[in-house]
Amino acid sequence: MRRTARVALLCLGCGLCSLLYGCSQLALSPEPGRGGRERQARHPAAPGARRQAAAGRYNYMKTRSSEKMHLAVVACGERLEETVTMMRSAIIFSIKPLQFHIFAEDQLHERFKDILDDFPYEGKVNYTLYPITFPTESAAEWKKLFKPCASQRLFLPLILKNVDSLLYVDTDILFLRPVDDIWSFLGKFNSTQIAAMAPEHEEPRIGWYNRFARHPYYGVTGINSGVMLMNMTRIRRKYFKNDMTSVRLQWGEILMPLLKKYKLNITWGDQDLLNIMFFHNPESLYVFPCQWNYRPDHCIYGSNCKEAEEEGIFILHGNRGVYHDDKQPTFRAVYEAIKNYSFGDELVHSLLQPLELELRKTMHTYCGKVYEVFIKQLTKSIRDLHARRSRGR
Repeated sequence: MRRTARVALLCLGCGLCSLLYGCSQLALSPEPGRGGRERQARHPAAPGARRQAAAGRYNYMKTRSSEKMHLAVVACGERLEETVTMMRSAIIFSIKPLQFHIFAEDQLHERFKDILDDFPYEGKVNYTLYPITFPTESAAEWKKLFKPCASQRLFLPLILKNVDSLLYVDTDILFLRPVDDIWSFLGKFNSTQIAAMAPEHEEPRIGWYNRFARHPYYGVTGINSGVMLMNMTRIRRKYFKNDMTSVRLQWGEILMPLLKKYKLNITWGDQDLLNIMFFHNPESLYVFPCQWNYRPDHCIYGSNCKEAEEEGIFILHGNRGVYHDDKQPTFRAVYEAIKNYSFGDELVHSLLQPLELELRKTMHTYCGKVYEVFIKQLTKSIRDLHARRSRGR
């Protein structure tokens, strides 16, 4: 009798537990007509959901940032045509979408809009126009430093706060291969590197910094800032060593003290300030070869960029106004060819062949003697573009 009572009591307890469990599951079940996945999404605090949501955001941002390349340029005075020609060269060959950040004087904005709004490739190319902006308390001093508005580039990490990485170029830059290729250097940065530039000279005997500079400069011959690839997130976070204080300073804190200390000793303005900064922080700079920033100095005294001799010029930099005078007709020929090219025309017949004919006319100059380096990479870029289009059909 006692044994029967114990069994009955045990069964009653089990039944009561089952009933309570069923009620609890009913209370936690999703509302009618809604799936459990949506319910879980509405309650990210559930175990594992927070990690999943965070991973989703990370992957989304990672995908989004890799879809678009950000390119910045500063245009003042008579630089509108150069800027537009630079943009044309970037658009012709690049693969991923381009986001241009154009800093220009107010009177140039409408002219930029009129030209750029007629550009093809909608969806692949976007642009944003910005006014020239310097810190209020020292705007006049920054604007007159070197060329008008040139020092604007120093403030890009502080202005474009939501841009992670950026390629800054001068207006007199021409891309002879996809922007994607120089953009890929970002993936080659080590943990300390925040920016990439090319040397100012390959040959110390004709170098400017090592012969004339009255301030510190990077490496043997200094660096040229006409093509500057930046991980701006790292730039904004970094504390820089300097020769003004034992305390390391962030980007926004170091610019004005540097200008005050060296303004009587600098010739090339903002480029000199960058040289000083990377002299004290050499571990922060990635140096890319001269064919990524090929200038007249690489050929006017004889060819001294071996990488360009082997592979061709990747980015042409027509500094000192050589696109607009007769001093370096080789550089001018490339500029005119890209400026006059119409989007959609066949590249070999409309760009490459006419350019080669013009380059052959410049063989009386030192740069013209090596005119092949000006079209070697361009030829390859056109061939690669045709191959991509063929695969896409």
